[in-house]
Amino acid sequence: MDFGLNDKNALVLASSSGLGKAVAAALIAEGASTAVCARPTPRLEATAAELGAHAVAADLTEPRAGARAVETATKALGSVDVLVTNAGGPPRGGFMDITNDGWQASFQSLWLGAVDAIRTALPGMRERGWGRILLITSSTCKEPVDDLTISNALRPGLMALANGLSREVAADGVTVNVVMPGIIETARLAELGLDMKTTTAAIPAGRLGRPEEFAAMCAFLASDPARYITGQAIACDGGRLHGI
Repeated sequence: MDFGLNDKNALVLASSSGLGKAVAAALIAEGASTAVCARPTPRLEATAAELGAHAVAADLTEPRAGARAVETATKALGSVDVLVTNAGGPPRGGFMDITNDGWQASFQSLWLGAVDAIRTALPGMRERGWGRILLITSSTCKEPVDDLTISNALRPGLMALANGLSREVAADGVTVNVVMPGIIETARLAELGLDMKTTTAAIPAGRLGRPEEFAAMCAFLASDPARYITGQAIACDGGRLHGI
């Protein structure tokens, strides 16, 4: 299948490693000129060199970082036709463990970073009559996980935002979808300290997901053939979610 991305430009936030890097690699494999974005570290430059991508330095914990990332990518690539929003996973903790500063920092990176980036990229997409916006969130959007209070609270709001926005821009050729990774084999698992035997046993597929499997779903949703798919929240989780 021709994904129709050979003449498109993409920006993937938080993509120097993990799922973001895998998504950037998948888009590049489909022919999209792609910018990877992360904090200004040697790892960002190494990832860009490895993938053949442009490097965009931005710290999403800072105000307007998402907007600046889109502006920088637009100057480097000429446009941003595919925008993938992503952010590092927030810290663990129950409700009483989280300070006001903790809530503010996570709201900036998880929520405002995505909103600023979308607001900046959207006018160009509408003008060109073609755009793809993907918001990487988490399966916690549909099933809260104990001790992940911040993720449980903030990420479902992005799902509602995407659904509402999708109806505003569908007639302009812009699609907006949420992609929800389940338990995927990345460094984030070590941060969460999960019991892998118990976790794997709860996945009907009987194994952890692979970053490239999640990335393949994102690449399709970013494609031209996926033009009629919008306003959706789609999980890649091996069947782990119980809800319908």
